[in-house]
Formats: sequence, C-alpha cells, structure tokens
Amino acid sequence: MDPFKSFAAKRIFLGILFLGVVLWVIGTILGSFEAPSSPTGPETATVAETRGDSAGHDPAAALIRAPGEVAGSHEARRPPAAPEEKIVTASGTPTPPPTAPHETAKAPEVSHNQSAKADHQTGDSASGKAAPHGVDTASQEHDLAPGVLFVDAIITPLDYELNKRFWGWRPNDILNFTDNVNNFQLGVLEVTRRAVTTLTERISRTGTTAAFDPDLENAMNWLMLRAEDYWLPSPESKYNEALDDLRSYKAKLEKNKATFYTRTDNLIPLLAAFEDLLGSCDENLAKFEEKGGDPVSFFDADNYFFYAQGVASALGVMLEAIYEEYLKTLEARRATEILHHAIEWCHHATQIDPWIITDSELDGILANHRANMAAPISHARFYLGVLIKTLST
Repeated sequence: MDPFKSFAAKRIFLGILFLGVVLWVIGTILGSFEAPSSPTGPETATVAETRGDSAGHDPAAALIRAPGEVAGSHEARRPPAAPEEKIVTASGTPTPPPTAPHETAKAPEVSHNQSAKADHQTGDSASGKAAPHGVDTASQEHDLAPGVLFVDAIITPLDYELNKRFWGWRPNDILNFTDNVNNFQLGVLEVTRRAVTTLTERISRTGTTAAFDPDLENAMNWLMLRAEDYWLPSPESKYNEALDDLRSYKAKLEKNKATFYTRTDNLIPLLAAFEDLLGSCDENLAKFEEKGGDPVSFFDADNYFFYAQGVASALGVMLEAIYEEYLKTLEARRATEILHHAIEWCHHATQIDPWIITDSELDGILANHRANMAAPISHARFYLGVLIKTLST
C-alpha cells in the first residue's frame, strides 16, 4: 500500500474520531444550559397544575398524564373504562373496542361529566393520591363549567415559560446565551396568541354583533407585544397581565357570568389557525434554501427546530383541552380518533431531544434534525386538516 495513503487514512480516521468526541462534549455542555426541559422528565405538567396546584412542572407534555402511563398513548391518560363499556357502531350494534397491539389506541367515548370526573381523578393520581380501582370516588366528582379546561390550557404553557422556568423569559435578554430556549418560548407564545385571539373573537361570543369580553380583549392586546422588546413596557410584565385577565375570565366562567360556546363553527377557525402555524413550521423544517436563495445556515437550523418544538408542546396541551371541551361535538361527527392522532404527533415532536442540532444531508452520516422534527409536525398538521374537513361536512 502507498505509504502516503496509509498515513492519510490513519490521520483521517483519528480526525473523525476526535471530531466525534468534541461534538459529544459540546452537546453535553450545551444540553445542560440550553435544551428545553424534557417532556418525559420529572418536570411534567399534569392536570393537577391546571387546577391551581403549584407543582411547578414543565407543561411540555400532554395536559393529562398520571405516573406510570405509556408516554405515547392518549387513551392511557384516561381512567380505565367500565367493564360493560362498548363502542357502538354506525348500525347501532355494540362491539368490543379493538385490542390488536399494532393498532393505535382509540380514545374512549365518555360524556362531558365523566370527562370532568376523569380529569379530577387523574389530577389526584398525579399528586400521589390515586384512588384504588373499585373505590367509589363519587364524593370527589365535580362539574367544571364549560371553558375552564380550555382557559387553563391556554394559561399553563406560557405561565411556565414566564414564571417557573429557570431564568424566566429569555427572548429579550441583553446577553443571549440560550437561543434554543428562546425559540422554544417563541413557539409557545404563538400558540397562546392564536388561541386567545380565537377565544376573544369567536368562542366567547354568540355572533359578530356580540360585545367582546373586556378581560379577553385586554389579554389579546397584551399578548401582541413584541417578545424581543426590552422595556417600556417589558413583554414579561404584559404577558403576565394577559394571564391575569384570562384568570379573571375563567373566574367568570365558574360563576356563570361569562360565555363559552362549544359550537362547530367556533372550533373550526381555531383549528385552522393552528394548522396554519404548523404549516409555517413545516416549511422552515423542510426547506433547503432561504427566500434569498442562500442555504439554511447551521445557526438558523436549531432556531427552526426549537421553535417548532415549542409550538408542538403548547399545541398538545391545547388539543387535549379541546378534546374535553368539545367532546360531544367531536362524537357527533365521529372525529375523536382524528383529534387523538393529532395529539399523539404533537407529543412525538416533544420527545425529540438531541444533544446538539445537526443539519446534515438527508443521506449523510450525521442526523438532519430539522427533517426529524418535520415528520411529526407534518403529521399533526395533516390530522388537523382532516379534522377541519370532517367538522365542516
């Protein structure tokens, strides 16, 4: 063998090995400072937190989850069905639910009151107070006013980013060391903005001639402040004021002094807004060039990745609440399983947690993490589109 080729081969091999070690060390260091909290770690939001229990958990996971449940199963987030519960087909013939292990779990069809009870029990189990199977928990049951779960789902993700995450709100920091978390928080903010806007303009009103709820109108306006502004006014303070206004609206719902309409024509615009947001994320994750023709830079790749993950994190919580609030509407259109799939793909997007974001060629040795994130985002967007069409017919 040519001595030069032997010499070069050894040096190339050692160079690749050294580069791998350096990337591993850098990824470990950056992961300890920048990566958003793992959705499956100990900081997992539960419905107990949305009830007001100050556990301080990360809401990146789905809204309803008790310890020991399967991470990717929406059905596992609900109490077990009664033995006699069956799924009724279109012909009216009761049939047992599908049990094949390779099939996706179908969310059980339960009434709104049963859902409220399930939420309450799940919240207790998440705080270590789970009732044993067979124990009568009727004394724990309470009916939630329509809209309470929905407003809780709006508040929880942004409240965590503002007040419970270490170092708080970061997009407007003068010294910017954690751009991954910054972009994650911007994704959460965009979901919150769209949910509050639709709640203010559509869901809380009977029609175009009805007056806006003043608390919701204030919340919508405060959330429109630029996230990167430093002061006068600071976005942190105004976003917190928006959350306070949402809590005021929630209190009025509980006292039957405000309105929340679970009509199909109110739900469709909200889902369309979410679909548009996912479409923007999908484009940024899948594109190879920016609008000017320049290739996507290494520094933009991780921005797109974590922004999309922030969107998926908050959106998963929102869709869980929509499932509960609009359950009767979804059941009437046989659309519960479609929404279930959208929830699951949002959850899958939050599970991608690399040490360092690489943007390699699709057939390269290193991963293309934008492409990895694009898959669940695209699937979630697809199922929201199917859900919109189903509800529109």
